[in-house]
Amino acid sequence: MERLILCGGGHVSLEVAYIACRLDFEVIVIDDREEFANISRFPMAHQVLCMPFLEALDRLGEGEADYFVILTRGHAYDRQCLEHVLGRRYAYVGMIGSRVKVAAVFSALREAGILQETLDGVHSPIGLASGGQTPAEIAVSIAAELVLERARRGPGALPPPAEPGVLCTIVKKSGSAPRGVGTWMLVRPDGSCAGTIGGGAVEYQARLHALELWAGRTEEKSKHYDLTHAAVELGMVCGGKIQVEFEVRR
Repeated sequence: MERLILCGGGHVSLEVAYIACRLDFEVIVIDDREEFANISRFPMAHQVLCMPFLEALDRLGEGEADYFVILTRGHAYDRQCLEHVLGRRYAYVGMIGSRVKVAAVFSALREAGILQETLDGVHSPIGLASGGQTPAEIAVSIAAELVLERARRGPGALPPPAEPGVLCTIVKKSGSAPRGVGTWMLVRPDGSCAGTIGGGAVEYQARLHALELWAGRTEEKSKHYDLTHAAVELGMVCGGKIQVEFEVRR
């Protein structure tokens, strides 16, 4: 699962956290103020760290599937967090702020030795241009940009978790099926899942087959699913066909 690390626990961060947990991000919040960094304020978060920003970032380590959203309470903290993040591996980094503020931060970072090529990869001002003004509206634009960046990276950018279960992977696709080749879903022995191969009836059927395979009640490790007829009958947007391979991981 991709980690979404929110630097700052203010109003916009709270709204981003609510949306991000529905998008299957592992939400982590860091802030040095106890009233903004606590599990009561962020019940949806996997982890809340109340400590200085740089100390928290060091504790979290780094990963190629980390998404950073920098929304601290001030210019100086934003710069500290951004400079620290740019020295590590990550999938995405974005920073909130007006164009004037962003330009000032970037200028200071260039003086500190950060290459312009590196700064060009920072999403700032953060979020897709939507005209949003309230914390919730701004959060929607940020979440949309996260989804866009994740889609751009493709299904192979994040490997499945190394845990027991049945790995279901789309190996062929035709038509307008919602997910592409390489998309995976891990069905755990208890029936819970990590990842998705598109949701709906097909995902439900694949999950049932994976559990049958795990229990040894079938040996079939490849299944073909056709969404076309249902799409036509129900007026659905997504139809198409997919081939799913199943791999048992003990």
